[in-house]
Order: sequence, then structure tokens, then C-alpha cells
Amino acid sequence: MQFHLNGFHTGDPAVAAGPAGDVPPDFTVLPAEVDVLIVGCGPAGLTLAAQLAAFPEISTRIVDQKAGPLELGQADGIACRTIEMFQAFGFAERVLKESYWVNEVAFWKPDQARPENIARHGRIQDVEDGLSEFPHVILNQARVHDFFLDVMRNAPTRLEPSYSRRLLDLQIDTTGGADDGVPSHPVAVRLERLDPGHEGEVETVRARYVVGCDGARSAVRKSIGRALHGDSANQAWGVMDVLAVTDFPDVRLKALIQSAGEGSILIIPREGGYLIRIYVELNKLNENERVASRNFGVEHLIAATRRILHPYSFEVREVAWWSVYEIGQRLCDKFDDVPADRLDRRLPCVFIAGDACHTHSPKAGQGMNVSMQDSFNLGWKLAAVLRGRARPDLLHSYSAERQAIANELIEFDREWAKMLSAPLKSSASDAEGVDPREVQDYFVKHGRYTAGTATRYGRSLLTGDTAHERLARGFPVGARFHSAPVVRLADARPMQLGHLAEADGRWRLYAFADRTDPAGTSSRLRALCEHLANAPSSPILRFRQPNDEIDSVIDLRAITQQGHRELALEAMPELLLPCKGRLGLRDYEKIFCADVGSDLDIFDMRGIDRDEGCIVVVRPDQYVSCVLPLDGYAELSSFFAGFMRGEGGMS
Repeated sequence: MQFHLNGFHTGDPAVAAGPAGDVPPDFTVLPAEVDVLIVGCGPAGLTLAAQLAAFPEISTRIVDQKAGPLELGQADGIACRTIEMFQAFGFAERVLKESYWVNEVAFWKPDQARPENIARHGRIQDVEDGLSEFPHVILNQARVHDFFLDVMRNAPTRLEPSYSRRLLDLQIDTTGGADDGVPSHPVAVRLERLDPGHEGEVETVRARYVVGCDGARSAVRKSIGRALHGDSANQAWGVMDVLAVTDFPDVRLKALIQSAGEGSILIIPREGGYLIRIYVELNKLNENERVASRNFGVEHLIAATRRILHPYSFEVREVAWWSVYEIGQRLCDKFDDVPADRLDRRLPCVFIAGDACHTHSPKAGQGMNVSMQDSFNLGWKLAAVLRGRARPDLLHSYSAERQAIANELIEFDREWAKMLSAPLKSSASDAEGVDPREVQDYFVKHGRYTAGTATRYGRSLLTGDTAHERLARGFPVGARFHSAPVVRLADARPMQLGHLAEADGRWRLYAFADRTDPAGTSSRLRALCEHLANAPSSPILRFRQPNDEIDSVIDLRAITQQGHRELALEAMPELLLPCKGRLGLRDYEKIFCADVGSDLDIFDMRGIDRDEGCIVVVRPDQYVSCVLPLDGYAELSSFFAGFMRGEGGMS
């Protein structure tokens, strides 16, 4: 974190300078017009709000039907990839401090000698080595909400949710044009107030963009004529968070227990050392039957857990929360309001994210994670368009990218849920059942998926081809930027390269140097820096606006092969030591070195070509757009010209 750029300030550096006079808006009253209206204060909505709150020039409001913040969350699994995202928002350490770390997974099946009992048959590492610098953790969803709310409050806009608002309807004016194709508040939203003293009052807000993060029964989705399509597995499961006394030895490990005839349970230890979550297989439902008709109570969940855990005891002392649900996978065919046959004639202005566009079982632990990644994908794109950095047609890419990822999630969840609900094989010739070993093998095989690191965007406006991918084999085009250790040249500080990227809407250029000294005239890195600093086609110059800092749109960072004691800081290219802010202070945090002589050399870890070096272009949401040679100037300029606007908002 950098601060004091425009003068010394006391206090918490995480609290940005606020609005004029530091008087925040009155969020109990909604304005007549906003740039972005977010409906729903779940994980998807708060992720989006936290990102947009960083931009004081964007008017953002987030509303929710509830009377206040969530106190007890339903979701709790946080994938490695999600922690990487939290790092960009600045609260990964808070999550890691409070959460339960999922280090290993135990698998139990019927005892061969006494099938009425269960016995452990496997115990494996939860996440493979080197997949991420962060672990898979468990934390109450409400705490994740709290952290995002803190980010919003500390942002320049001091954004707070407006609670007790129920969306009645929204109307889209598709005839209204505006400057350069950007919609001029075409969405009219009617909201009913539910708070005491204002019950029944209706507010109308006009918005440039509306984002529905309002859950599986999304009113926003219905308003734009979208629907969830899919099926139900006709299987009931229960879930409960309990404080219990048991002699089951793996109660503080993530554990999958499959019994001979009583079904299965999944144990997820919770934060704090005592609380545990248990997913319990209940009865098969009849065709078209709803789980509510069975009148399941928490006593049914407890009794089923006891039967499955036999011969171990299980005494519940307190139930913090419980619920029952039906397994089903449903997906929306598109995540915005533009008909598929009108992509070339209309720009999207209403979007849906999270459970509003995809629902599935919770046992894969992907719901909250994928929902937040939806809005992380959308947030920087909305900001880029509203701030004149990118053309509005960039917004088509949200639905295209995230619908494909959600479809992958649905297919994975369908197979995983089917395996967990299938009866165990009674013999090798039993074709209908599942062998417990198959379940363990499936879990291992799909570990990268459950860690959230398997996402890979296909070729598009934002994802280049793989022609130069050989220059950086550890940074696949379309995949997330996989961090690795480096040493900062100016102060010899060891750090993770991926942790430099904040959720600030900026693109990153990571320039991995060739073998030569960056101070020398033959250095490809030096030549790149001179081009980016001086050439009219330089995207760093071409796509910034008047009064922008040199790194305000595209942030260049260099990584050298030499150790930090081998280089002279003062001899480095001027672009890597830029003067910034009203005081003209020099930024010393642009140059990094490999951890030479260790097994953590980033050039070896990520397969960087040492002779040629390369440029890795990374999106604001931390995904690799393309890998280019250090002298790939034309390709670099052409890539950004495909969707960005130049000085004054011109493309």
C-alpha cells in the first residue's frame, strides 16, 4: 500500500480521502439518478459495490430488501482464488486470521469387517502444492460481508447500503441515446420502502446501469424476461451449524462419510475451534415434490447424522443455524438484457450476477466464490466505460465470459452431487452404485476446480491468442495471474508479485527482462520502457486522459533476472522510477528482482524464457490477457486499441 503521495496524512492509511468536506451522502434517501444501481447486498452485490466505491466520479447505490447487514451467513467456503481476489481489496489477512484452514480431507466408508460401522479409508491434502500462495478456508459469509462493507466505508465515496428497499419493477428505455453511445439513465427502477415510518413509500431511481445481485428469486432477472433453466435431482439434503460433543476422530478435518445404508454426510469444521457444519443426506424426493412438503426438522438432521456416524457418538449441544434444500442445477442463458440476436444493435444496461443467474448445490463450495468472481469481472468493466476509459461494447464481454464459466460450474456440480447421493457399490459388478475410492479420486482430479484456479477465458476481445505463450509457460493466456515471490529492488523487501494488483481498475504490464543488464543499451527491457515513455503508439500514453498519472490506466512493473544487489537503482529506465503527484515524488515500487539462488526464482517457477523475456498483460480482475515479446510493440498497441478509448474518451 502506498500513501502520502500528495502530502503527509495522519490516521489509518486504508481510509481514503472522502468527499468534499468529508461529509458523506445521506444513504437513507436515494437520489433521482445514479450511474449504477446494485440490487442485493449478498456477496456478488457487495463485491461490485466495493469495487465501484473506489471511483468518486461514479455515482453508485446498493439497495437490499433486508433491514440491515447479514448476521449469520449460509455460505462459508472460500477458495484459494477468492483469497487472491480479497488480497486486491485489502482484507485477505483479516480473512486468514479468523478462518478455519482446510488443510486435509478425510474419507470414510463402511468397515469391511462390520459394514454397519464406518472406517477411514483415505486422508489427502486439500490443495496441491504450489497451486496458490493462499489456502482454502472456511468463514461465515456474514464476516465476508463485513469486510466488504468496511472497504466501501473507507473508499472515497464512503458508500453504505440503503436497506429496506424492495424492487417493484424496472423499465428500460431502449430508444434513448446519449453521447458516444453511453446510455443516459435509460433504466427506471421503482423501489418500495419497508422501513418503519416509510412503509409503502415508492421511490423511482433512474440509472445508467442496474445490476441484479438479488438471489435465485431475482426480481431483476424477471424484469428483463430471463429465467433459470435446469432440473432437480429429486434429492433432499440438510445442513446445520452445531456445537456438538463427539468421539468421531476427524471432527476437525473436512470429512466425507459414506455409510452402508444410511446415506452420506459432509463435515466442514468452522472457524473458532468448536463450531462444525454438517451436510446431511436426507430422503429421495418424488418427481415434482418439494422439500417443504416433508416437514423436515433439525431433529431429522441430527438423527441422520448419528446413524451415519455409527459407532461414534454425536451429541448436539447447540444449533446455530440449519436448513434443508433440494439439489438442483439451474442456469440463465444470458447474464444481461440484450437479446442474443441484437448484440450488434444494442448495448447492455441491466446485468445479473451470482445466484440470480446460476444456482446449484452448496457441497462443492463454489456458490459464493463464483458469484463474487462474476461481479469482480463486471465491476472494472463498468468503471472503465463510465470513466471514459473503454468503449461501451466492452460490456458485452461480461455475459459471454461468465455464462460460460457458470455452465462449467453447473456440469461439475451435477456430477459431484450425483456421486455424493449415489448408493455405494455392493460388489465390483454393481454398475449402479459408486465406489468410495471413485469419490476420493474425483475430488483429487478436480482439485484445481474447487480451488477456483481452473477458470480460463477463451479467445476474445480481452484474451489474445497463444502464439507467444511459450515465453511464459506458467502464465497461460486466459487463466488467472499466478503469483510468485520476488524481491523489490529499492528496499530489498521479499514479496508476492501478484499482491501488487489492487482492485483499482488498472491494467498491469509485467515486463520480465531478458538476461542483459537493464541499464545497458542492448537491454530489451530498456528499449520497451523507452518506447512506452515516448512513442505516440504507446498504450500507456495513448489511453490516459489529461492530468492522469503515468500509471493511472496501465501500470508497468519490471522483473529482472539479476539479484537486487547486482543492479544500480539510479541506472534503471526513467519510466520505472516515475515522478507522480502534486509534489512530484518518485515511485520506487516498480522494479522487482528474482530471488536469485533459491528454488523460488520466478523465472524458473513460471517458465519465463530467460533469453528473450516477455510482457505479461494482466486484466484488472487478475486474468492474463496475452503474453508478448518485449519488442511486441505493435501487438501491444493493437490489443488495447481493440476496446479502449484514448485521450478525451476517443477510441
